[in-house]
Amino acid sequence: MTQENRFIYLASQSPRRRQLLEQLGVRHELLLPNAAGDEAEDAEAIEAVLPGEAPTTYVERVTGLKLDAAVVRHARRGLSPAPILCSDTTVALGRTIYGKPEDAHDAVRMLGELAGHEHRVLTAVALQVGPRRLTALSVSRVRFAPMSPAQIQDYVATGEPLGKAGAYAIQGRAAAYVEHLSGSYSGIMGLPMYETARLLRAAGVLAV
Repeated sequence: MTQENRFIYLASQSPRRRQLLEQLGVRHELLLPNAAGDEAEDAEAIEAVLPGEAPTTYVERVTGLKLDAAVVRHARRGLSPAPILCSDTTVALGRTIYGKPEDAHDAVRMLGELAGHEHRVLTAVALQVGPRRLTALSVSRVRFAPMSPAQIQDYVATGEPLGKAGAYAIQGRAAAYVEHLSGSYSGIMGLPMYETARLLRAAGVLAV
């Protein structure tokens, strides 16, 4: 495959990850499970937290499981060979893991606990290149200003927290409450650019 024809498969439904790959200039095709049939996946089971599991262990394990499923999906469909990229993001306050809120009430709870504190955002990246698996981990820290119950309710009412780890989107209205962050802004969005580019260079997808 020539440099100009190189592409990867992205095993993620996140539009933000697609946007960040486009920012890197990486051609990609989505590799998603069918809504029904033998390729349907139980996302809740994959993302379930094991008893006593540390946030770093959790996010790396879930990313690996998602990539395992994508590799099987790729083989089952008989698709052209190309690297397969998968990523997962979680928010942690101490050892407490904050995934995607179940509903608006759950989002209010999460934001109430995160407000006024510094938390970590961990994003694991895994790239399958033939028999090789390349991995990376980005850890960032975000401090939220205190938020009143009314401010939390107003933010949740926008619908933005739903489907987001930790019940917020750094690139959205939640930015109004971020006092400080250190680490990877793109990693907090869901795909750390530096770490991802490093893996893609190792796979020969990006020029050195």
